[in-house]
Amino acid sequence: MCGILGLLLHDASVDCASEICEGLSLLQHRGQDACGIVTCGTKGRFYQCKANGMVRDVFDSAALSRLLGGMGVGHVRYPTAGSSSNSEAQPFYVNSPYGIVFAHNGNLINTSSLLHFLDAEAHRHINTSSDSELLLNIFANNLQKTGKFRINEEDIFTAIGGLMQECKGAYACVAMLAGFGLIAFRDPNGIRPLGMAHRKATHGSDYMFASESVVADASGFVDWEDVKPGEAVIITRSKVSRRQLCTAAMFAPDIFEYVYFARPDSVLDGISVYRSRMAMGDLLADEVKRILDEKGLSVDVVIPVPDTSRVAALNLAQKLQLPYREGFIKNRYVGRTFIMPGQQTRRKNVRRKLNAMALEFSGKNVLIVDDSIVRGTTSKEIVQMAKDVGAKKVIVASCAPPIRFSNVYGIDMPSRMELVAYKRDTESIAEAIGADLVIFQTLSDLISAVRQFNPSIETFDCSVFTGEYVTGGVDEEYLSHLEQLRADNTAASKVLVGGIGTMEGKGGGGVKHASNGTHPNGVAVSGQPLDGGKEHRNIPTMNGADDTVGLYNSWTGPR
Repeated sequence: MCGILGLLLHDASVDCASEICEGLSLLQHRGQDACGIVTCGTKGRFYQCKANGMVRDVFDSAALSRLLGGMGVGHVRYPTAGSSSNSEAQPFYVNSPYGIVFAHNGNLINTSSLLHFLDAEAHRHINTSSDSELLLNIFANNLQKTGKFRINEEDIFTAIGGLMQECKGAYACVAMLAGFGLIAFRDPNGIRPLGMAHRKATHGSDYMFASESVVADASGFVDWEDVKPGEAVIITRSKVSRRQLCTAAMFAPDIFEYVYFARPDSVLDGISVYRSRMAMGDLLADEVKRILDEKGLSVDVVIPVPDTSRVAALNLAQKLQLPYREGFIKNRYVGRTFIMPGQQTRRKNVRRKLNAMALEFSGKNVLIVDDSIVRGTTSKEIVQMAKDVGAKKVIVASCAPPIRFSNVYGIDMPSRMELVAYKRDTESIAEAIGADLVIFQTLSDLISAVRQFNPSIETFDCSVFTGEYVTGGVDEEYLSHLEQLRADNTAASKVLVGGIGTMEGKGGGGVKHASNGTHPNGVAVSGQPLDGGKEHRNIPTMNGADDTVGLYNSWTGPR
């Protein structure tokens, strides 16, 4: 998963880099592996800074001061297993035709055929194993076909329309044409989010494209509007042009955005992420009550796994009239473990990331609420942490149904064998993570929780739960191929570049490689023109705390 951003200021004499940097920091949750900004200055000159690392580390004041121009594109990339190559940090750039900068969120499923076409017919060189570079070169090749000295909006729409016919999968893209303007488009199914907004300037309007509406809110932009599936938008300093280029496909945004990835203060496709998570908690409460009554169990306290599940856990606790407690305290300087490369890394980082407060667990039947259970690594450690500090019973409730299938649209969980729910029933999942009981949200309730806020969306991409892929073109052979690539690339000791057999779309993250030897925080290009084993500790049960002092059931409603 990645975050993308494009900004065009009406006043070309004002540099936009610092504002893009602020916007990327608001999208940091979508990617902590690498980030980049490319701006366009006078005479169409591009300036870039991109590297592995967090936004705050890559873009210091000196780096931003070298990013000139009032138009730019930014990108944050999430870590894929073993991949830390600076060469795959975005945005990407090609000089021909016309000078194009490109940022992409999503994942293509027909990378091998596209790579062969670009090599054998278009004769365009691909320098990385990122499907984002493929998208860029398909777009560039289509523009090249015009043969014009200068192109117009019609030529760009034609090129994007051709791309939508050629490229299969999920893609939300922002591009910048040297000295011309910004371009944004979204795949015909609208799987990945993208929207736009404007802000009044002295003599016109500034425009922004972003993955999530929170960026527009924080920057003073108004009238947020989602780019429609199959739509392209071209913005110059003189006008805004929009065109629907593909209407045949089914609109199916990825429901996992609402479960986990998006910020709660964002609105995606007309749906408040916060409100949808509240509704998830309400509906999950009904399922929890049904199963607990069926099994004759009771719960003393509801504890969320921070941060994503807090909203749902609070609503669940209120509906069940149970006390809600913050039993896990989070170290905010450790990244998301689900998208960390490598099981051992994830396992070690869970206990670095969370600390269980014994006084909220000791002697209690605890209901731990999480947004989802993916590999089970985090869940297993969390359950063990609860037991280590004295919990009598640990019941885990998931806001999402069991994840049993690969995601091929940009989320890094391609191997079914890595998913704890794969070929397991609920009882076996509970045993695998060490819980006394696991309760999952039903798929129908999850869809209802999200869809009720925008009934015009008839379906969502729920492929990780159902194994049904909205784009088609994903069969057992394809999934097995992805899993073999993952196994090969995780074990590889060096980067493989350019071969058809090594290409795997990863939503801008590229195929999973080992490091290329570059210092992980080394800046690839900074402000230059684009020429040229489980850890268990002996924790005291109560950590010296007295459970009888100052604690009470805060629920004051009727019993």
